[in-house]
Amino acid sequence: MAEAKSLQKKEADSLEKTERTRSGKVFTPATDIIETGSAIIVLADMPGVDEKSIDITLEDNQLTIQSNVEFEKPKDYHLLYSEYDVGDYYRSFSLSDAIDRDKIEATYKNGLLRLTLPKAEKAKARQIAVKAE
Repeated sequence: MAEAKSLQKKEADSLEKTERTRSGKVFTPATDIIETGSAIIVLADMPGVDEKSIDITLEDNQLTIQSNVEFEKPKDYHLLYSEYDVGDYYRSFSLSDAIDRDKIEATYKNGLLRLTLPKAEKAKARQIAVKAE
């Protein structure tokens, strides 16, 4: 039987060219990347995020995901122990010319950000018919 593996949030090492205006921790969201025949699907785990705070930008082949997490602790309570750390999210990806930038879509539900990056027509695999002579 396989042993369960614990996944910890990874704090971002650097924010590259970004200057932060907020104090606090910044995490790199755990991400799965799936390729289909027509698209690349990016699934980023971002619990606690309000979808209105997600900022996705594409500039010079860099796709960047940023989000701020607002955490409000209940009044009159004092935290004694915590296994879950709260912070903002930041992740950046380099895109190739195989992606159709005009058709990128994003959805967010239950803590999971889903980016659909459609392949450009020239990058899609196609079947080539063989003709008999």
